[in-house]
Amino acid sequence: MHGHFSRDLKAVLERDLVRYPAVAIVGPRQCGKTTLARMLASERAGTLYLDLERPSDRRKLEADPEEFLRRHAAVTVCMDEVQRVPALFEVLRSLVDEDRRPGRFLLLGSASPALLRQGSETLAGRLAVRELTPLLRDETARRIPLPVLWLRGGFPGSLLADDDAASCRWRDDFIQAFLERDLPLLGFRVPSATLERFWRMCAHLHGQELNLSALGRSMGVSHTASRHHLDILAGTYMLRVLEPLSANLGKRLVRTPRVYLRDVGILHALLNLETEDDLAGHPVRGTSWEGFVLEQVLARAEGWRAAYYRTSQGAELDLVLEKGRRKLAIECKASSSPAVTRGFWSALEDLGIREAYVAAPIREPFPLGKGVEALPLDRLLEQLK
Repeated sequence: MHGHFSRDLKAVLERDLVRYPAVAIVGPRQCGKTTLARMLASERAGTLYLDLERPSDRRKLEADPEEFLRRHAAVTVCMDEVQRVPALFEVLRSLVDEDRRPGRFLLLGSASPALLRQGSETLAGRLAVRELTPLLRDETARRIPLPVLWLRGGFPGSLLADDDAASCRWRDDFIQAFLERDLPLLGFRVPSATLERFWRMCAHLHGQELNLSALGRSMGVSHTASRHHLDILAGTYMLRVLEPLSANLGKRLVRTPRVYLRDVGILHALLNLETEDDLAGHPVRGTSWEGFVLEQVLARAEGWRAAYYRTSQGAELDLVLEKGRRKLAIECKASSSPAVTRGFWSALEDLGIREAYVAAPIREPFPLGKGVEALPLDRLLEQLK
C-alpha cells in the first residue's frame, strides 16, 4: 500500500545500506515496514528475504544461524520480525566484525523495549536504526484530505479503507490482533483484557498528565504494574510519553509527563469515534488534534529535543523543540479561528522563545501578534523542514 505514497525514509535507508553493515527498520505492526523492505530489495542485486514469523524461515536459522548466514554472505539478508529470534543479535555481531561490508543485513522489528536495547547494545556502532511511522501528512497531502487522515490515522489499512465504517473495523481488528497475538509473540505475558483496559484509560487521558499511581489504583494494580503496561505500549510504538521541560527558571514547573496515543486513528477507535461528526462533538477533539500535530512534527524533527512546558501559574506550551541554540514552540488549537491565552505569551517570555507557531485546521495563515502566526499544518511542516 505504501507504494501509492512517497516514503522519505526510503532514500535515507538506501544511503544507510551503502554505509552500515546492518540497518534496522523499526515501527508498529502494519505500518509498511515489509512493503518498504521489499521495495528496497527489488532495487538491489541479490536479497534474501526471511519472515521469522514463518516457521519454515525460522527453522533455517535455528540449527546453525552462523553457517546459514555465511553461505549467503554475498547478498543482503533481510530478516522480518527479527525480535522472534533474539539470539540472532550475537551471531550478527560476530559476522559483522568478521566482515564490515555495508548492506549485509536489513532487520525489521516491531520491537519490544528490551530487545531494542539488547540489539542496539550488541550491535553498537554496526547498526543504523530508523523508525517507520504510519503514513504522514506530507506523504498523503495530494491524495487524502486532512480531516480523513486526522480521523482515521496513518495505518494504510485504516486510511485507505472504502469508508469510515470499514476503516473503524480495520482498527478494531488491529487492536484485538495486537493484544491477543502480537504482544504474546513479542514475549509479553500480560492478560490481553488487562492491557486493553489500560490502553483505553490512556485514550481517555490522551494529552493529559499521567499519574501512574492514580491510574494503577483505578485499575486495582500497583504503580509498578502500571509502569510495566506503559513500557509495553510505548515500546511497541502505541503510546508516546512526552516529558516536561526541565529548566532552572525559578518557576514551579509541572514535572509529570504527558501521555499520547501515537496514532489518532487508534485513539478514536478506542473511544468509539467512527465519523468526523463523532469526533467534532467529543471532548477529546482538542487533544486529538494536539497529538496528531505532535506526531507529524516529531517525525520530521530528527535530532531535536522535545518537551512540553507548564507552570503552576498557568504558563503553558504544547511542544517546545530545542536543537543547539535554536528553540521553538508549537501550540495546537483545533479551531477554525484559533486564539491563544495569556499563558502562551507568558511561557514564551519565560523561555525567551522568539520562534513560535500555532497549528490549526485552517486554510490560510494569519497573524496572532508579536510575530506569531496561526498556520495550517501543511505550512507548519514546510516551516520546519
